[in-house]
Amino acid sequence: MTNNVLQVTTTRARSVTLTTNQKSFLLFLILLITFLGGWELGARMGGFLPIMPSASQTIKDFWFWVSNPFFDYGPNDQGIGWLLLTSLRRVLTGFLIGSAIAVPLGILLGLSRVAARAVDPFIQVLRPVSPLAWLPLGLALMKDSEKTALFVIAITSIWPTLSNTIFGVSNVDPAYLNVARTLGASRWRTIRKVILPAAAPSIVAGLRISLGIAWLVIVAAEILLSGGIGYFIWNEWNNLKITSIITAILIIGLVGLVMDRLFGLLQTKVSFGQRS
Repeated sequence: MTNNVLQVTTTRARSVTLTTNQKSFLLFLILLITFLGGWELGARMGGFLPIMPSASQTIKDFWFWVSNPFFDYGPNDQGIGWLLLTSLRRVLTGFLIGSAIAVPLGILLGLSRVAARAVDPFIQVLRPVSPLAWLPLGLALMKDSEKTALFVIAITSIWPTLSNTIFGVSNVDPAYLNVARTLGASRWRTIRKVILPAAAPSIVAGLRISLGIAWLVIVAAEILLSGGIGYFIWNEWNNLKITSIITAILIIGLVGLVMDRLFGLLQTKVSFGQRS
């Protein structure tokens, strides 16, 4: 009888054992509730400046924006969905411009160790420059605020792709290149069939980082523009609507998470294809 009771108890204990994902999700909920509770308590007890809203006010405003994201009452009164689409268009355009420059240039530099070392100081100097520093220069060069935004996005997102492409191309296994030469492959065929597939994981990793940076600088890039999530944040700050700013920050973060996950899937596929 005792053995049966112990067996049933053990079986029940095993049946309620949580997986790693379930434990992580439970911990996430606990941290989220703790954070929101502390935020609400701090706002109600006057722990913040008066302009700082409570968590409940922010959640209410967040629901207002996401429940009807595509209203349009004029150029300065649009739903968050239209603003998000405008920002995505600018980010993707600037990202594609930067990638169209970085990938071919990175391949050329990766094929020449001398050229790569000659260009590396320029990359290291320009890579850490803030997007805000590029705004006045871009405006002077482009003479147009929309083109300036694309310039800022492209110039700040180009460096990870360029560096990773150079690294990937220059570190292709020499055995692959020797086999291609033995088989009499042309230079272009060697690049297309050997070097690019071997360097693909590094290139995609660079593109993934560059897209994250392009999305990161959208607020700075859209300060000069009307429309877009960045301009929305700047405009709401001028109106001291902190709940709207927090809503925009959350949406920027969620969209960035989705884009990063999509590129992560592509990176996994490319890496798996190389291993197989």
